[in-house]
Amino acid sequence: MTTVSIGRLTLESNDSLPEVELAYEHVGNKTAPAILICHALTGDQYAVGTSVQPGWWAGLIGPGKAVDTDLFQVITFNVLGGCNGSTGPSSINPETGHPYRAAFPELTIRDMVKAERKALEALGIDHLAAVIGGSLGGMKTLEWARLYPEFLDTAIALAVTPYYCDYGVAFNHIGIQAIKNDPEFKGGAYNPEIQLKGFEIARMAGMVTYRSGKLFNGRFGRARRDEGFEVQSYLDYQGRKLAGRFDPNSYLVLLKAMNAHDVEEAELSSEILSISYSHDLLYPAELMIPWVEKQPRARWEQVETDFGHDGFLVEFDKWAHHVRNQLKQTVNAKSHALA
Repeated sequence: MTTVSIGRLTLESNDSLPEVELAYEHVGNKTAPAILICHALTGDQYAVGTSVQPGWWAGLIGPGKAVDTDLFQVITFNVLGGCNGSTGPSSINPETGHPYRAAFPELTIRDMVKAERKALEALGIDHLAAVIGGSLGGMKTLEWARLYPEFLDTAIALAVTPYYCDYGVAFNHIGIQAIKNDPEFKGGAYNPEIQLKGFEIARMAGMVTYRSGKLFNGRFGRARRDEGFEVQSYLDYQGRKLAGRFDPNSYLVLLKAMNAHDVEEAELSSEILSISYSHDLLYPAELMIPWVEKQPRARWEQVETDFGHDGFLVEFDKWAHHVRNQLKQTVNAKSHALA
């Protein structure tokens, strides 16, 4: 695992983290313009991965693909507050010698972006051709454009809205309460050897929102197993799977940061491409369109898919060309300006 240290970070809350590290993946042409990739809620830094273990955006990023690693260097950080190598609740607090756990301070999307800006500077990268992200990563992408418009040429924000809607906050509340009210959670001091049933339920609630009813109905068709419906077994499996690899305290920190995301009143000077996905319950297009129309350099595309919110992780043939074209236009415009 590769990490970069950025030292002390003061947060929006005025709390501070004394020694921050961010884990990252760095691929592509290291002499070419840089692109920053931002992962979703339970994602990690392995957007590309390896041939043995392809990353979650391996279909989008690589030689000759929409994000062409022959033309760009591509960096993905594990988000601040995460649990895949970056400083988060499961990290050791250097001031106490013990894991932060529930004592980890609350974060905002802006805190995460500020940490990544410092990390890029530590890596010697002083400009980005693009920031690209979906869902929580889309929130970060919009925040990058608000905070550091001079640092990037374009922002490509997928499956996101200018603020997190009440429907999304409602499901996050279910997840938060399911975790906190699990007696084994113990105020965040849970035994890491035990998978929390409350966390499994939180994941199940989230999974219902990630894909459309049409896809669920078509995939399962009321099929049954001895123990019940197949859709029930699917949700049970997804709950156990996440609880086995993700830290519940990190999950809570990131859910709360998502709830607070709001750039509704911001007018961004950056060039922005927004892509929405039909049947997205959490980030509906009707919230994004009027915001895009208010921005001086933004445009919007809609992708028709039964996958709903998860559309930004699949069916690359339906939407990757929008990303490729945006990058091509940006690079051409930049080259012309420098000529």
